[in-house]
Amino acid sequence: MNLIKTKKIINDKFCGWTNALQSRENFKVLNKNFKCDYLVIGAGYTGLSAARKLSEINSLKKIVIVDSQLAGEGSSSRNSGYLVDTTLNDGFTSNKDINNYKKKVKIYNLGINAVKNFINQYQVDCDWNECGKYFASSVIKDISIAKKFSELLTSLNFNNEILNQDELEKKLGTNFYKTAVFTEGGILINPAKLVRAMIDVLPKNVELYENSPLIKWKKNNNYIDCQFEKNLVQTNKIIFCTNGFLNSLNIKKNFNFPLTLTASMTRPLDNEEFKSIGEPKEWGVLPIRPMGATIRFTKDRRLLIRNTAEMRNPNYMSKHELEKRKFIHLKGLVKRFPTLKTNLIENTWSGIVSRSRNGSQIFEMIEKNIYAAGCYNGSGIGVGTLFGEQIALMASDQQSNEIETINNRVKPNWLPPNPFLNVGVKARLFFERLRAKSEI
Repeated sequence: MNLIKTKKIINDKFCGWTNALQSRENFKVLNKNFKCDYLVIGAGYTGLSAARKLSEINSLKKIVIVDSQLAGEGSSSRNSGYLVDTTLNDGFTSNKDINNYKKKVKIYNLGINAVKNFINQYQVDCDWNECGKYFASSVIKDISIAKKFSELLTSLNFNNEILNQDELEKKLGTNFYKTAVFTEGGILINPAKLVRAMIDVLPKNVELYENSPLIKWKKNNNYIDCQFEKNLVQTNKIIFCTNGFLNSLNIKKNFNFPLTLTASMTRPLDNEEFKSIGEPKEWGVLPIRPMGATIRFTKDRRLLIRNTAEMRNPNYMSKHELEKRKFIHLKGLVKRFPTLKTNLIENTWSGIVSRSRNGSQIFEMIEKNIYAAGCYNGSGIGVGTLFGEQIALMASDQQSNEIETINNRVKPNWLPPNPFLNVGVKARLFFERLRAKSEI
């Protein structure tokens, strides 16, 4: 039996992306016992994509998707909205590492295609902008890292260019950054609009239950018994799609762990403020140094900053705790945009990212009739959508070229148990935080 030891996750109203949308009504809470053919745990990008694909393949089967909080309002709508084709901090130092990087890039591209296909099929408006992205640093000596990364991208036929401080100021409206690698392939979206669309188009033979945490689960002959707060669900097959909460569900526990990230978003800049920073177009900056700040300037003139990562209880962060992180976010914004007012921040929220030791993902049949997909290491929009669709195929005993590509990736490395894991991760975060102090 797998007993789940986490507390109920609380729905908060802190996320700026979600607050800009109309509130959902008439959602269903699990209130009955039943049997089903497929049970999907988690209603984010992965779970919703899995349920949608299962319905396409198995139109006569009973498919149920359950989330411990409101669907789509977890990590899926709380991220920074980057649909990535490349990432920088993958530790490539040898030909073997570069080959692994190529495998990861293939998965990223498949993820972009999966999201693009969904958007085209259902005519989704999620503020899609193929404007590329910047890997930037305010430290002169990081030019060497930028050049090395640019050379790698060029060798893989990715269009890119290195920009200096003056060029960046014209593009971004700040002279904070000394160097950056611009890559054309990155896409910026509104993550809450995308995941809300995935909820809205769920097929009729998919039942969605929310605010219904899974308490324990166990195999019972050819079935899986799942105990929720008040009800029992028995399913033929189960797919775990909880990303940062796989660990707490006792899924691949020694191969993934959650980190809590916090972000803030400003109100829209007024015309005077917009002019003061050069009236830039929408842009996104990722840090060259791992613990540096992620920054976005959105199409509606908002600034978003994410510059904290912690190992802590992932279930909830209070308003008081968020106010402390908001102060850190404000310092980061003032560094970059000293002419702007200091009362701009409108929303501050937390979210969970799932990490593995080597930056690889989880995608597999754990045992007969039990499947899991997650641990996206910060690339959950595209890869989460892709993995959801493909784990549904696997659970339907089907194969695809995408599954073959995913299975060809490097698998996640084993992690030591607690307290050793906690000590190691916190020490690494402390070191990276010191190293990226100027970038926060």
